Amino acid sequence: MQPNVKLKQQKSGKKFSWTPYLFLLPAIAFLFLTSFLPVFQAIYLSFTNYDFVGSPAFTGWKNYLTLWNDQTFWKTLSNTLIYLIFAVPSLIILPLALAILVNQKLRSIKFFRAIYYFPVIVSVVVAGIAWKWVYAQNGILNYFLSTISFQDIKIPWLTDPKTAIFAIITVVIWRGIGYYMVIYLAGLQAIPTDLYEAAAIDGSDGWQKHLDITIPLMKPYIILVAVISSIGAMKIFEEVYIMSQGGPANSTKTVVYYLYDKGFTSLEMGYASAIGVFLFLIIFIISILTFKFINPTKTISESN
Repeated sequence: MQPNVKLKQQKSGKKFSWTPYLFLLPAIAFLFLTSFLPVFQAIYLSFTNYDFVGSPAFTGWKNYLTLWNDQTFWKTLSNTLIYLIFAVPSLIILPLALAILVNQKLRSIKFFRAIYYFPVIVSVVVAGIAWKWVYAQNGILNYFLSTISFQDIKIPWLTDPKTAIFAIITVVIWRGIGYYMVIYLAGLQAIPTDLYEAAAIDGSDGWQKHLDITIPLMKPYIILVAVISSIGAMKIFEEVYIMSQGGPANSTKTVVYYLYDKGFTSLEMGYASAIGVFLFLIIFIISILTFKFINPTKTISESN
């Protein structure tokens, strides 16, 4: 009898063991209680009228029909898409350029990496309050603009509907650059230096070597950052809550903020659940389209 046949017989005769599943059971139970169960509860509540006081009253598709005709909801959805359109490309390109800069073997380079990463560890509350001072009409930003233009400039950054949303997008980008820089930095340090040396012999030097070598090999990391930053942009809440409370005139209010407002201010938990389910479907569709058109598995195999 051949050795591989004996090995197959030994494997087929092996008894089933529950031990690995028992070790996984606590983690699965915790994941079910904190992730899956709330999802099922939200879907159920989206078909009810619930205000935290009485029992949920089943209303069918009423919340979704109200949502479809809710102009404020569509306004918050358009605001969320503006965050997505302007924040995500910046969070893909700027951290990559910064990661290339801090990937150099220079003296005190670790200090500069820590400085660039510092906004990530700053509390959202602290950052929001600090940026409110910066954006104030008598704040640092207007003072700086007045200094370089020799004019008294008092731009209402957070009280003008035309500038408020872009002021908050700037803060979102400022807080996210360091986080995505670290992801890119891990990918850059995995690229063999021999490739750059060979490219230099072929005449590819300076920023040209990054176009020829770095960016093609960094495609898996670029896709990862694109997916994470897109999901994060669709769920922006803290910066809006601290800096503008969704104003002025709902110009900065996002879908998540509107969900919070309906659920915990107006106590319309059934309607808030419908908003959450709708947002989940949008994020799910974006994720599916990303994996369909970008095909990260194929990209990773090509990079290797």
